[in-house]
Amino acid sequence: MIRITELRLPLNHTEDELRPAVVQRLGLSTDADLLAFHVFKRSYDARKKSAIQLIYTLDCELSDEAAALVRFEGDPHIKPSPDTQYKFVGHAPADFYTPEAQRRPLVIGFGPCGIFAALILAQMGLRPIVLERGKDVRQRTKDTWGLWRESELNPESNVQFGEGGAGTFSDGKLWSQISDPRHLTRKVLTEFVKAGAPEEILFVSKPHIGTFRLVSMVIKMRADIEALGGEIRFEQKVSDVLIEDGPKGKHIRGVTLASGEQIDSDHVVLALGHSARDTFTMLYERGVYMEAKPFSIGYRIEHPQSVIDAARFGASAGHPILGAADYKLVHHAKNGRSVYSFCMCPGGTVVAATSEPLRVVTNGMSQYSRNERNANAGIVVGISPQDYRQDGKLEGPVSPLDGMAFQRIWESRAYELGEGGYKAPGALVGDFIKRQRSKVLGNVEPSYKPGVTLTDLQQKGRGSLPEYCLDAIREALPAFERQIKGFSRADAVLTGVETRTSSPLRITRGRDYQSLNVQGLYPAGEGAGYAGGIMSAGVDGIEVAEALGANLLASR
Repeated sequence: MIRITELRLPLNHTEDELRPAVVQRLGLSTDADLLAFHVFKRSYDARKKSAIQLIYTLDCELSDEAAALVRFEGDPHIKPSPDTQYKFVGHAPADFYTPEAQRRPLVIGFGPCGIFAALILAQMGLRPIVLERGKDVRQRTKDTWGLWRESELNPESNVQFGEGGAGTFSDGKLWSQISDPRHLTRKVLTEFVKAGAPEEILFVSKPHIGTFRLVSMVIKMRADIEALGGEIRFEQKVSDVLIEDGPKGKHIRGVTLASGEQIDSDHVVLALGHSARDTFTMLYERGVYMEAKPFSIGYRIEHPQSVIDAARFGASAGHPILGAADYKLVHHAKNGRSVYSFCMCPGGTVVAATSEPLRVVTNGMSQYSRNERNANAGIVVGISPQDYRQDGKLEGPVSPLDGMAFQRIWESRAYELGEGGYKAPGALVGDFIKRQRSKVLGNVEPSYKPGVTLTDLQQKGRGSLPEYCLDAIREALPAFERQIKGFSRADAVLTGVETRTSSPLRITRGRDYQSLNVQGLYPAGEGAGYAGGIMSAGVDGIEVAEALGANLLASR
């Protein structure tokens, strides 16, 4: 097979025009020399709104591929197609688990990282046991709606905790900027398609699924893991880890559940997610090495989706191939802070995402159709460990737990400003820029449930974010207007606060994917500080499972 990249055609080209374009690009003498082709990737270039182009990557089967490769030697856009087939690092023999060797690998957490770690281990014949503190995805969905509709929070079953992880209640974005020389993202996408995702996610440039489809897919993937000998246990919160000293240092020996049950294992994956604060604290107290890391905080901003579509696509807004428009924005403020858009959700809603009582956290979510009235995105400011250290010192290491304490301060403040009931504090962009209290909504209706309380997000002594964040965002909003017309419109809505952009700490690991100071403990995914989003978390779960699996197979 031969791969063509950067083949450009007009947005409104017909399907029949693609094959002749391939024949022409390859300089084939006859159409018959092109035996077959398929689209590997399709993206678009909308920099010129009046002449939007589709950009194709195609794999082609030719009657004489060797001659074509010689003819295009040196052309960076015509090369042999890479092998994207996933290859396992090993498989357990049928008799791998004997009565004397039943210490099966444990996976703690069943979000995207935990799902793929468990799936790969199961496909390798290693029969993992998954421990998920929350409920199965159907029951979890009911509990989550309980917060959104009835203002009733279940601290163990919500947007953060439960089968599918935080990614289940999101836009379902399936792209990432991680380096992927082994094409592990292809493995993730292929498994999603097997679980019921539309096949288009294999070739569109920015694939997404949406919450409703993710729910059924998660259930199917759980069934696949169980069919391969894996076991998933819900409402099984890990309250302690069993760590022993040995001749080569500390090593994991199992975990204790909140119920008091002890499960022995020499290989444990920590796929906790970024909000497992009590578990982070327990691991820190047990001496597991971790470090404070940067993260970001800010607000959700909402505009009419039609405004974003017009700004990005001009007269082509609404084209079915383009869909609802997204954006990615960055501004470097005068105070040295970077402000950027985060987790942009076209045609979506702002959702309540807290996991702790009397605190407010926002996030964004979309369905597959992306047909809600508003676009929303996080507008967040980068902060460093020195910004959130709690000991008042100017130098020295920052406690890994300080970031969680910092997040809690602003989440509690948001609850207070929202005036209870998990309502979120909000302000119109025009009022925010003018540093004044918002009293009446304009044409943009905020989508956050249980509801938004209009207020002054910058009031002295009770501001919703640190002053340096407020200053940076206030400066960034008009700057973003220069890139997207209508972005700083007076009636756009800011809803606070967004604090869970990423984990506030890193459970540091070595090249073998094991904890730096506890052998057999495999920190993974967003919670451990090694991923950000569904795709990168899934890929990290695969890589951790491979490392664990190779270690386990070699030890028997």
